[in-house]
Amino acid sequence: MIVLGLTGSIGMGKSTAGKMFREAGVPVHDSDEAVHRLYAGAAAPLVEAAFPGSTVDGVVDRVALGRLVFGNPAALKKLEAIVHPLVRADADAFLDRHRAAGAKLAVLDIPLLFETGGRDRVDRIAVVSAPAELQRERVLARPGMTAERFEAILAKQTPDAEKRRLADYVIDTSKDFDATRARIHEIVAELTGEKSPRSTA
Repeated sequence: MIVLGLTGSIGMGKSTAGKMFREAGVPVHDSDEAVHRLYAGAAAPLVEAAFPGSTVDGVVDRVALGRLVFGNPAALKKLEAIVHPLVRADADAFLDRHRAAGAKLAVLDIPLLFETGGRDRVDRIAVVSAPAELQRERVLARPGMTAERFEAILAKQTPDAEKRRLADYVIDTSKDFDATRARIHEIVAELTGEKSPRSTA
């Protein structure tokens, strides 16, 4: 089974690409979704112990937690030391299940693949990309997002040009959905050896 890492900077369209891989019949492990599940489960007591007052009724309150870690590198590192191993274990279990089921290809959607040294976990890398102006427009349209916060997030991420240089595949999300979907189908066909990916729709 080939493991494809899917990544890209904030606002580049990674979530949309992940959905399109699923539509093409490829199992996708979404790290962000895994964090949401873990915050309501295994991670919650660990996060509360490290950051008292960050949970409500046994579930991590992301707003409260954000107040405690945003702009505090030491606190963020402490949180990552709790969450990253749990997400990785969740992803490993996902890969084991699909490998046992005979899948030819599986996708690990990892937002900070390059930044967290995740290249050793995947066989190939696909990067979603769009022009900087479009990226900025998309991100600033998000509720609660400010230019300052956007710049702070960007500063922590590997530059888009570097990600594209290191990628095996680049998925341009600046065009319409059909163009993005066609590119994803090309990648799936190449990696699975199938002319056309099966659809789960």
